[in-house]
Amino acid sequence: MTIELASLQGRARIHAALGDPARLAVVDALTLGDASPGEIAHDLEMPTNLVAHHVKVLSEAGLVVRGRSEGDRRRTYLRLRPEALATLTPAPLTRVGRVVFVCTHNSARSQLAAALWSDRTHTSAASAGTKPAERVHPRAVAVARRHGLRLDATGTAHVADIVRDDDLLIAVCDNAHEELSGPVRPRLHWSVPDPVRVDTDAAFEAAFADLAARIDRVAPVITPAMSPGDRHD
Repeated sequence: MTIELASLQGRARIHAALGDPARLAVVDALTLGDASPGEIAHDLEMPTNLVAHHVKVLSEAGLVVRGRSEGDRRRTYLRLRPEALATLTPAPLTRVGRVVFVCTHNSARSQLAAALWSDRTHTSAASAGTKPAERVHPRAVAVARRHGLRLDATGTAHVADIVRDDDLLIAVCDNAHEELSGPVRPRLHWSVPDPVRVDTDAAFEAAFADLAARIDRVAPVITPAMSPGDRHD
């Protein structure tokens, strides 16, 4: 069994354990503090035998552990393992040198994504296109400005001139995702509708919001590569 498969199976057990409303209520009750099974039964108005069953399932999933009271040694307290809940998120993307966003013309979505990434994460990002336009779309420049970001209207580039081996390539349009293959292959694909097709401020605002939400979701699982200057012997 691979480590990845074991991790998935462990996460699946946790999801299954949390899938019952009563067990989720027990986890909620233990989120802020420890409690005995009897206290859980009283607070949740649940029969003690049912609490015992749910605690057994939660313990087998690795979510809850028991500890003997240092006062009354006959009493047991339940404690939530928050680190188990943390495993529900996908594994981080490690050793990422730089994030590069790619679309077809490098005139809207990829430009906005790179600007958003730099603003939200305070790290550098780049953008490129498979068939770069001569200029960034004026509405892309305008929507960026409305949100306090700046785009270089003349700063388009071709994928071949931008992408490096250690880059995390994210395709923000379907065409780029489907066209790119071989060594230059997007690792992630975000199917963001092309605002240029509609060419309205509302369409560009929608694309901006879509990209911002995706970046907020993905950025926390990105682990940058350590530069030589960051290493400590």
